[in-house]
Amino acid sequence: MGIYVNPGNGLFQMSRFSHIYVDKTMLIAKLNALYKTERRFVCVSRPRRFGKSMAANMLSAYYSCGCNSARLFAGLKIESDQTFQEHLNRHHVIRIDIQRFLDTEKSLDSFIKDIESSVVKELIIQFPQCTGFGPDSRLRGALDQIFIQVGQGFIFIIDEWDCVFRIAKKRKEKQKEYLNFLRGLLKGSEYVELAYMTGILPVKKYGEHSALNMFDEYSMIAPKNMGEYFGFTKEEVSEQCKNWKLDEEEAEKWYDGYCLGNLHIYNPKSVVDALTWKEFQSYWTGTETYEALKVYIDRNFDGLKEAVVVMIGNGRFKINTRKFQNDMTTFRTKDDVLTLLIHLGYLTFDKGPQEAYIPNREVAQEFMNAVDGPGWDGLVQALGRSESLLKSTWAMDGNAVAEGLSVIHNETASMLKYNNENSLTCVILMAYYSAKAYYINPIMELPSGKGFADVAYLPKRNMDYPALIIELKWGKSAQGAISQIKEKGYVSWVEGYTGDILLVGVNYDKEKKVHQCAIEQYQLPARAE
Repeated sequence: MGIYVNPGNGLFQMSRFSHIYVDKTMLIAKLNALYKTERRFVCVSRPRRFGKSMAANMLSAYYSCGCNSARLFAGLKIESDQTFQEHLNRHHVIRIDIQRFLDTEKSLDSFIKDIESSVVKELIIQFPQCTGFGPDSRLRGALDQIFIQVGQGFIFIIDEWDCVFRIAKKRKEKQKEYLNFLRGLLKGSEYVELAYMTGILPVKKYGEHSALNMFDEYSMIAPKNMGEYFGFTKEEVSEQCKNWKLDEEEAEKWYDGYCLGNLHIYNPKSVVDALTWKEFQSYWTGTETYEALKVYIDRNFDGLKEAVVVMIGNGRFKINTRKFQNDMTTFRTKDDVLTLLIHLGYLTFDKGPQEAYIPNREVAQEFMNAVDGPGWDGLVQALGRSESLLKSTWAMDGNAVAEGLSVIHNETASMLKYNNENSLTCVILMAYYSAKAYYINPIMELPSGKGFADVAYLPKRNMDYPALIIELKWGKSAQGAISQIKEKGYVSWVEGYTGDILLVGVNYDKEKKVHQCAIEQYQLPARAE
């Protein structure tokens, strides 16, 4: 048993017998199916504290011939899989935590050599019968000799693969040297039986191409068939909440919302802490200062602040994730910044409509902390006015709503480019920020009748509040907006809704620079007996 070559199972044992353990062992079955195939290169990226190292420890404990892990996997899901016994502790494993070799930025100058030296020294001990390499040999050369002489291959488990890009943000030469090291070690090497690599970011790209293009990537944007292993599923959280007597609905509000294909995933770190301490609060975001988020959303990219405002207002923002270069420094557009925030866990991504949004209450609080300061003048004050404006809407006081919208517009004018209906949408979402307590997330461009209503709010279950259908106009009239809702049949989308429905027309008068608002109660058609 070594530290890097054929490690033991102690780290997984601590997780396995912790007071809260969620069984993710069927990930092993997915990887067993890739063993010694063309698809044996796997890169899984997830946010910090989403179980990356635990999964790496589990895989190491399962595959490594340096330990006996049958007891640890007894009773777990993987035990019933037909491939379980075939691979259990049957393989030579090289397990490397890259972060272990990068204590400080100074380590960048020697960490590759340190990795190679540490692993080669253990290979000499593990394979004393093999010749042709020594303590100062390159790692690939040593592995080639072992494979040639005894035909032995290896399973590679590389944790925190991308920490180099977080530490060496401005040292491009070090980044390329590191990528070349990994490519030389893994690509085209018959001794690689399986390679599992994990980090926060997907594989680094230069231009449109990946330096490690043999890897299949499983990320927060493209989880493929591994989404359920990126956090806790609804069923897993439901079971734990019952076991530990925790309010399941509150857990959903606080920690759910990460969209991975057809799955909604909960933040595992936060769920475990909430189960442990029986209290709902921001556990995951508490492990890192809000400045980590603020440094990105303060960037001066055209339209970035408008996008953040839309999402703080419970809306969604369409983005292009394909240009992102998978590092923390190469930003050309707002989409690059927002894509990074998805990988960091501050946003989530709905692949169908290609939209980003804030996943849950925990992260929403972090955004509120980040925008409470210079550069976001007036936003917190504007959001604070939303409860009063919502009550004015329910009271059908169009003048009060129009006045409230004008105040919010003035408070945030320095932040938003106020010259089109998109900016008017931002103001509406800020104005109705407090609606999140009473309504499901706003539906943007609601498809109804002969067109699209701009914004719709539907009450949560068991909430006795009217549905809101909002139409926006720019330089026209508020009453004309109401007429359009009626003429184009926008209300037809909620015709099955039996509660009250308010039609809200909002217009911005470009000449007078004021808002106008008209509100009417929609009369549901009489139903035939």
